[in-house]
Amino acid sequence: MKKFDIRNIKLKTISVDQLDDRMLLINLYATQAITLVIGFVWLLFQHRNPFFLFSAANSLDYLYWGVGLAAAAIAADLLAARFIPDEANDDGGVNERIFGNRPIWHIVLLSLIVAICEETLFRGAVQYHIGPYWTSIIFATIHVRYLRHWIPTGLVFGISYALGWIYIKTGTLWAPITAHFLIDLIMGLVIRFRREE
Repeated sequence: MKKFDIRNIKLKTISVDQLDDRMLLINLYATQAITLVIGFVWLLFQHRNPFFLFSAANSLDYLYWGVGLAAAAIAADLLAARFIPDEANDDGGVNERIFGNRPIWHIVLLSLIVAICEETLFRGAVQYHIGPYWTSIIFATIHVRYLRHWIPTGLVFGISYALGWIYIKTGTLWAPITAHFLIDLIMGLVIRFRREE
Protein backbone atom coordinates (compact mmCIF):
# COMPACT_ATOMS: atom_id res chain seq x y z
CA MET A 1 0.00 0.00 0.00
CA LYS A 2 1.34 3.41 -1.02
CA LYS A 3 1.91 5.95 1.73
CA PHE A 4 0.25 9.35 1.47
CA ASP A 5 2.71 12.23 1.62
CA ILE A 6 1.24 15.69 2.13
CA ARG A 7 4.39 17.29 0.70
CA ASN A 8 3.44 15.94 -2.74
CA ILE A 9 0.30 18.07 -2.89
CA LYS A 10 0.74 20.97 -5.25
CA LEU A 11 -1.64 23.89 -5.41
CA LYS A 12 -2.10 25.54 -8.75
CA THR A 13 -3.10 29.18 -8.99
CA ILE A 14 -5.52 29.98 -11.78
CA SER A 15 -6.98 33.24 -12.96
CA VAL A 16 -10.66 33.99 -13.38
CA ASP A 17 -10.18 33.82 -17.16
CA GLN A 18 -9.26 30.14 -16.87
CA LEU A 19 -12.63 29.29 -15.29
CA ASP A 20 -15.58 28.59 -17.54
CA ASP A 21 -18.93 30.15 -16.61
CA ARG A 22 -20.23 26.99 -14.98
CA MET A 23 -17.15 26.61 -12.75
CA LEU A 24 -17.27 30.30 -11.83
CA LEU A 25 -20.87 29.96 -10.65
CA ILE A 26 -20.17 26.71 -8.79
CA ASN A 27 -17.28 28.45 -7.03
CA LEU A 28 -19.45 31.47 -6.18
CA TYR A 29 -22.36 29.42 -4.81
CA ALA A 30 -20.01 27.06 -2.91
CA THR A 31 -18.16 29.92 -1.21
CA GLN A 32 -21.45 31.53 -0.21
CA ALA A 33 -22.75 28.23 1.21
CA ILE A 34 -19.51 27.82 3.19
CA THR A 35 -19.83 31.43 4.41
CA LEU A 36 -23.38 30.79 5.63
CA VAL A 37 -22.43 27.52 7.37
CA ILE A 38 -19.47 29.18 9.11
CA GLY A 39 -21.77 32.03 10.18
CA PHE A 40 -24.35 29.64 11.63
CA VAL A 41 -21.70 27.55 13.43
CA TRP A 42 -20.05 30.70 14.84
CA LEU A 43 -23.44 31.92 16.08
CA LEU A 44 -24.09 28.57 17.75
CA PHE A 45 -20.69 28.78 19.50
CA GLN A 46 -21.77 32.20 20.75
CA HIS A 47 -24.90 30.50 22.16
CA ARG A 48 -27.11 32.59 19.86
CA ASN A 49 -29.93 31.29 17.68
CA PRO A 50 -29.04 32.08 14.04
CA PHE A 51 -32.70 32.28 13.09
CA PHE A 52 -33.34 35.12 15.55
CA LEU A 53 -31.12 37.30 13.37
CA PHE A 54 -33.77 37.07 10.66
CA SER A 55 -36.77 37.91 12.81
CA ALA A 56 -38.98 40.72 11.53
CA ALA A 57 -37.91 44.25 12.40
CA ASN A 58 -40.15 46.34 14.66
CA SER A 59 -40.45 49.08 12.06
CA LEU A 60 -39.44 49.81 8.49
CA ASP A 61 -36.71 52.26 9.58
CA TYR A 62 -34.10 49.68 8.57
CA LEU A 63 -35.16 50.20 4.94
CA TYR A 64 -34.24 53.89 5.09
CA TRP A 65 -30.84 53.05 6.53
CA GLY A 66 -30.25 50.25 4.00
CA VAL A 67 -31.38 52.25 0.97
CA GLY A 68 -29.51 55.37 2.15
CA LEU A 69 -26.25 53.49 2.66
CA ALA A 70 -26.63 51.72 -0.70
CA ALA A 71 -27.15 55.07 -2.46
CA ALA A 72 -24.08 56.57 -0.77
CA ALA A 73 -21.92 53.52 -1.55
CA ILE A 74 -23.01 53.40 -5.19
CA ALA A 75 -22.37 57.14 -5.58
CA ALA A 76 -18.88 56.72 -4.08
CA ASP A 77 -18.14 53.76 -6.33
CA LEU A 78 -19.35 55.53 -9.47
CA LEU A 79 -17.33 58.64 -8.57
CA ALA A 80 -14.25 56.50 -8.03
CA ALA A 81 -14.82 54.80 -11.39
CA ARG A 82 -15.16 58.18 -13.10
CA PHE A 83 -12.07 59.89 -11.69
CA ILE A 84 -9.69 57.01 -10.98
CA PRO A 85 -7.85 55.21 -13.79
CA ASP A 86 -9.19 51.76 -14.64
CA GLU A 87 -5.94 50.04 -13.67
CA ALA A 88 -6.22 51.45 -10.12
CA ASN A 89 -9.79 50.19 -9.82
CA ASP A 90 -9.24 46.77 -11.38
CA ASP A 91 -10.67 43.65 -9.72
CA GLY A 92 -9.10 41.26 -12.23
CA GLY A 93 -12.28 41.01 -14.29
CA VAL A 94 -14.20 39.02 -11.67
CA ASN A 95 -17.26 41.29 -11.48
CA GLU A 96 -17.38 41.52 -15.27
CA ARG A 97 -17.37 37.72 -15.51
CA ILE A 98 -19.98 37.31 -12.78
CA PHE A 99 -22.46 39.94 -13.96
CA GLY A 100 -21.57 40.74 -17.59
CA ASN A 101 -23.68 38.14 -19.42
CA ARG A 102 -26.03 37.15 -16.63
CA PRO A 103 -29.83 37.44 -17.01
CA ILE A 104 -31.41 40.06 -14.72
CA TRP A 105 -33.24 37.47 -12.59
CA HIS A 106 -29.89 35.74 -11.93
CA ILE A 107 -28.21 39.02 -10.93
CA VAL A 108 -31.07 39.56 -8.44
CA LEU A 109 -30.67 36.02 -7.08
CA LEU A 110 -26.88 36.26 -6.78
CA SER A 111 -27.11 39.63 -5.05
CA LEU A 112 -29.65 38.31 -2.54
CA ILE A 113 -27.68 35.15 -1.75
CA VAL A 114 -24.41 37.04 -1.31
CA ALA A 115 -26.07 39.68 0.91
CA ILE A 116 -27.71 37.13 3.21
CA CYS A 117 -24.71 34.80 3.49
CA GLU A 118 -22.03 37.46 3.98
CA GLU A 119 -24.06 39.59 6.37
CA THR A 120 -24.96 36.55 8.47
CA LEU A 121 -21.29 35.76 8.94
CA PHE A 122 -19.76 39.22 9.15
CA ARG A 123 -22.37 41.43 10.80
CA GLY A 124 -24.30 38.66 12.57
CA ALA A 125 -21.44 36.56 13.97
CA VAL A 126 -18.00 38.16 13.54
CA GLN A 127 -18.98 41.73 14.45
CA TYR A 128 -20.67 40.51 17.64
CA HIS A 129 -17.33 39.03 18.67
CA ILE A 130 -14.74 41.62 17.53
CA GLY A 131 -16.64 44.80 16.59
CA PRO A 132 -17.15 46.64 13.29
CA TYR A 133 -13.57 47.87 12.77
CA TRP A 134 -11.83 44.47 12.84
CA THR A 135 -14.76 42.86 11.07
CA SER A 136 -14.29 45.37 8.24
CA ILE A 137 -10.59 44.57 8.00
CA ILE A 138 -11.41 40.87 7.64
CA PHE A 139 -14.23 41.65 5.19
CA ALA A 140 -11.90 43.74 3.00
CA THR A 141 -9.25 41.01 3.17
CA ILE A 142 -11.54 38.23 1.96
CA HIS A 143 -12.44 40.36 -1.05
CA VAL A 144 -8.97 39.43 -2.24
CA ARG A 145 -9.55 40.54 -5.82
CA TYR A 146 -9.45 44.17 -4.66
CA LEU A 147 -6.30 43.90 -2.53
CA ARG A 148 -3.95 44.77 -5.40
CA HIS A 149 -5.20 48.37 -5.32
CA TRP A 150 -5.76 50.51 -2.24
CA ILE A 151 -8.74 52.51 -3.56
CA PRO A 152 -11.16 49.58 -4.04
CA THR A 153 -9.84 48.01 -0.83
CA GLY A 154 -10.57 51.27 1.00
CA LEU A 155 -14.06 51.43 -0.51
CA VAL A 156 -14.80 47.84 0.57
CA PHE A 157 -13.52 48.60 4.08
CA GLY A 158 -15.59 51.79 4.30
CA ILE A 159 -18.75 50.11 3.04
CA SER A 160 -18.22 47.22 5.45
CA TYR A 161 -17.76 49.59 8.38
CA ALA A 162 -20.93 51.46 7.37
CA LEU A 163 -22.81 48.13 7.14
CA GLY A 164 -21.68 47.37 10.69
CA TRP A 165 -22.69 50.82 11.87
CA ILE A 166 -26.23 50.60 10.48
CA TYR A 167 -26.56 47.14 12.03
CA ILE A 168 -25.71 48.63 15.43
CA LYS A 169 -27.95 51.66 14.82
CA THR A 170 -31.04 49.71 13.71
CA GLY A 171 -30.57 46.53 15.75
CA THR A 172 -31.65 44.37 12.83
CA LEU A 173 -29.59 42.40 10.34
CA TRP A 174 -32.12 43.37 7.65
CA ALA A 175 -30.56 46.85 7.37
CA PRO A 176 -27.10 45.66 6.23
CA ILE A 177 -28.68 42.87 4.15
CA THR A 178 -30.83 45.45 2.35
CA ALA A 179 -27.85 47.75 1.71
CA HIS A 180 -25.55 44.91 0.61
CA PHE A 181 -28.24 43.50 -1.70
CA LEU A 182 -28.91 46.87 -3.35
CA ILE A 183 -25.21 47.67 -3.77
CA ASP A 184 -24.50 44.33 -5.46
CA LEU A 185 -27.70 44.43 -7.51
CA ILE A 186 -27.27 47.94 -8.87
CA MET A 187 -23.55 47.57 -9.54
CA GLY A 188 -24.25 44.20 -11.19
CA LEU A 189 -26.90 45.80 -13.42
CA VAL A 190 -24.53 48.66 -14.27
CA ILE A 191 -21.89 46.14 -15.37
CA ARG A 192 -24.50 44.10 -17.29
CA PHE A 193 -25.97 47.02 -19.26
CA ARG A 194 -22.66 48.82 -19.76
CA ARG A 195 -21.41 45.66 -21.46
CA GLU A 196 -24.48 45.58 -23.71
CA GLU A 197 -23.74 49.11 -24.91
